[in-house]
Amino acid sequence: MFPRRVTAVLAPGQGSQAPGMFSPWLELDGTRDRLRQWSDRAGLDLVHLGTEADADTIQDTAIAQPLIVALSLLAYGEIERQNLVPSDTPVAGHSVGELAAAAIAGVLAPEEAVALAAVRGAEMAKACAIEPTSMAAVMLGEPERVVAWLADHGLAAANQNGAGQIVASGAADAIERIVAEPLEGTKVRALKVAGAFHTSYMAPAEEALREHAAGISPADPNRPLLSNADGSVVTSGAEYLARLVKQVTSPVRWDLTMDGLASLGVTGTVELPPAGTLTGLVKRQLKDVVTKPIALKTPENLAQLADQEDAR
Repeated sequence: MFPRRVTAVLAPGQGSQAPGMFSPWLELDGTRDRLRQWSDRAGLDLVHLGTEADADTIQDTAIAQPLIVALSLLAYGEIERQNLVPSDTPVAGHSVGELAAAAIAGVLAPEEAVALAAVRGAEMAKACAIEPTSMAAVMLGEPERVVAWLADHGLAAANQNGAGQIVASGAADAIERIVAEPLEGTKVRALKVAGAFHTSYMAPAEEALREHAAGISPADPNRPLLSNADGSVVTSGAEYLARLVKQVTSPVRWDLTMDGLASLGVTGTVELPPAGTLTGLVKRQLKDVVTKPIALKTPENLAQLADQEDAR
């Protein structure tokens, strides 16, 4: 007997958005109706923003975050409708993608996740405007050495993404210095972001998000739901919601999340749209355990997932 194939669902984070990314998904039955309902909850015209808005508009943190969560959940709705993955498949999200993951695991209703993403994005955008901050990607280098080097510059390792990538976050002038003078053996690239995400600079956003989350009654996850904080599986909805709030000022440990996926026996992944970034990380770090990870960019890619599941 062949071992059971375990496919995990991955929800991407900010930076993966692109103009017109909703367009191919709006051809599917019911998607426009769902988006209208979510738009009402989020206070944004998600259909317009996901089909007609330009790159500069959707770069705005307040818009990018609810857009990404909404698109991921639209696509997962189609996966669920076609019964393309088992109901107990593990799920994990990167940064704001954890809101989509929470909805997929039943912790939040989809409309709650999109509305919470809108609050998160708007409050983080406000926090970014308080003082000049930024982020930069540090490629290569030994992780512990890179983290220590960043600390010496007063910067945080906001995202430890694995596969040789760490994202630095903090004061804009400190980011400029590490871009100009990288640590030996590394490459550093400034990122086009509004500010220092996942650091204490986002404390006002965390507090606002906590106040909003107080009105939500989360359910316990209905499948393995991994946390960015440490890669562990969280079994309490209340704990996961608390982690979602705290995550705004805490590092994203995607490296540990991928380790957690491996420990669950995951042999395949499907990244929800706007897909690509997480699939690239999986290909590099989990190449020995995950075969043929799928980046679900358009509805046409659903056939790849169907074929893979049929081959179980």
